[in-house]
Amino acid sequence: MNPVARWGSIPRELKLFAAASLMMGMAYSIYDSTFNNFLDFRFDLTGFQRSFLEFPRELPGFLVVFVSAALWFLCSRRLSAASLLMSAAGALLIGFASASYGIMVLFLFIYSMGQHLMMPLASTIGMELAREGQTGRRLGQLNAIRNFAAILGSFLVVLGFRFLGFRFEHSFALAALGLGAAAALMLAMKRDEVRPPRTFLRLHREYCLFYLLNVLSGSRKQIFITFAPWVIVTIFNQPTETLATLFTIGGVIGILFQPFLGRAIDRFGEKKILQAEAVLLVFVCLGYGFAKSILAEQTALVLIFACFLLDQMLFSVGMARSMYMKKIAKEDADVQPALTAGVTIDHIFSISIALIGGVIWNRFGFQYVFLAGVVIAVLNFLAASRIRIPAKKDPSEKEPLP
Repeated sequence: MNPVARWGSIPRELKLFAAASLMMGMAYSIYDSTFNNFLDFRFDLTGFQRSFLEFPRELPGFLVVFVSAALWFLCSRRLSAASLLMSAAGALLIGFASASYGIMVLFLFIYSMGQHLMMPLASTIGMELAREGQTGRRLGQLNAIRNFAAILGSFLVVLGFRFLGFRFEHSFALAALGLGAAAALMLAMKRDEVRPPRTFLRLHREYCLFYLLNVLSGSRKQIFITFAPWVIVTIFNQPTETLATLFTIGGVIGILFQPFLGRAIDRFGEKKILQAEAVLLVFVCLGYGFAKSILAEQTALVLIFACFLLDQMLFSVGMARSMYMKKIAKEDADVQPALTAGVTIDHIFSISIALIGGVIWNRFGFQYVFLAGVVIAVLNFLAASRIRIPAKKDPSEKEPLP
């Protein structure tokens, strides 16, 4: 089938969501490529101050289940649009109205609230748009689109700061523009089913392992989001363009890696993929923590960059947790609320890790933060080993007569 005919055969809703994913990917990449250097330049934070900032940034992740329940009257697609507009407003305010550290923290909370509301919604909508038995493939394709968008976004930051005289305000304005465009595309999608608020505030004993995987994911994620870029910016003294370049390279790799990962999950199962992620994270954390002390400066820097890129790719393994939840769900209606609850549980621990990690960094050194990451990776491997996927019941099989 030629590309034009193939594009024409794609359902309208999938086209709109793919386009929204492209806009989101660009916007988030522009923001992420800029934010750490913006903090270092504007506020000159210490390691502990930077880690403490994760409390207001991650608090929305804890609150997301309650906010989702309060906004129950919005279907997932309308709630997505609202969350994207919230993030767009936060990005604009951070860039143009951060007169002080305290005010910036408030705007960061607004941006982060929208971003965290969107996290479970992106997986839910992506799985809804997948064919039976091809959920991993669909999520991989959508993540590949976001990676391609991340290339465009981070490359624009590199180009802008190096050749076009960009200031931080320009980056945040472009991020807000991309998020606004994504919101418009989500509004163009057809409305879907509204979930009653009680489903968001209920935890199920049957999903305990899924919740535990989110605990470990949140703890591991915080090390990547907070401390890995901070090592590059402060320990190795790298400029804004360096992180933007790494996000660009990671996006290029991700275009190929994401669909491959999705197909691998479909083929090998969530258990093996999550176990492999845990093993690789052990080596990533050791690289972050000890490259500088055992290798020459330039060699250590290359290894740190490699760890950052691998870590960035492994972040996508989160789709395996979403697929696991979908497979063990007692009812389809449980999936989005469970994913939302997972984000909240994730962030209870990620906030704690940020604060504890900052204390460890200041008192003992950054190496010990990543040793803690090794412990988390080992626990993640053990938890993933307990995954069991229930056998599907044949719908043609009739119930036995009484």
